[in-house]
Amino acid sequence: MPELPEVETMVRGIREAVTGARLVDVRACPCPCRPITLTPSLAVLRKQALGRTIVAARRRAKRVILELDSGAAFVIEPRMTGLMLLGDPPDPEHLRIEWRLVGPEAGQIERERSVWFWDRRGLGTVRLLPAEELDVLMGTTRLGPDALEMTADLWRQRLGSVARPVKVALLDQRLVAGIGNLYASEILHRSGIHPEARTDRLTRRQIERIDEATRFILQEAIRYEGSTLGDGTYRNALNKDGGYQNAHKVYDREDDPCPTCDGAPVRRFVQAQRATFFCPACQKKRDQ
Repeated sequence: MPELPEVETMVRGIREAVTGARLVDVRACPCPCRPITLTPSLAVLRKQALGRTIVAARRRAKRVILELDSGAAFVIEPRMTGLMLLGDPPDPEHLRIEWRLVGPEAGQIERERSVWFWDRRGLGTVRLLPAEELDVLMGTTRLGPDALEMTADLWRQRLGSVARPVKVALLDQRLVAGIGNLYASEILHRSGIHPEARTDRLTRRQIERIDEATRFILQEAIRYEGSTLGDGTYRNALNKDGGYQNAHKVYDREDDPCPTCDGAPVRRFVQAQRATFFCPACQKKRDQ
């Protein structure tokens, strides 16, 4: 589930603890469940990473990137249920990877701390990539511009290059990186655009509304540290709930009265094998 706001919250949550710290150990935590993808093998990874300093923690799309002073970087993709944690995990049996770090504190006294990757379903990935592979994986041939860096002109260029339902287009990471199913529904609701509207037939004003709604929704979600849904899986770095789920207008609110128009029930249908939520009054389906 983690999308751009949740992954950005993860990065901000661990950044101070990891930046400038030296990596003294990486270990795979004992877990009885499906193993995550770890590349390269743990033995090779340890040989390449131990003793290195983490010089930056950043986000690219829905991935956490920990850059090392060697030029290599850990790329952590949470996918459905992955979390980056400093505090106690939701449960210990789904801890996957531990990074042990040492860094200077006040008075130049070194203190050891740990950062963990936790993943209930085991769909997440942890990769240590050399700089050249990182550039390929994270480059513009694989991922589109970050959703928070989009402009109205760039939206027109990207959406105008395809002919598909706009909700489906928003999920295409090659067009725009970072938006997932939850925030796509919320963005289109705020834009007043039906999820099935064709991208190549959107008006200039509709695209401007998508541009405004994307920045507003994603920045607000980051401010509230993401959305923790009913399954409780997503948590911030200190194992606390996000707060933006309380501001959702349509996502996972099927049959509830739309809070925007205060009347029409929120509807749900399936697009590209994903649930789409919208208000039929606020987001009228026009002849597209």
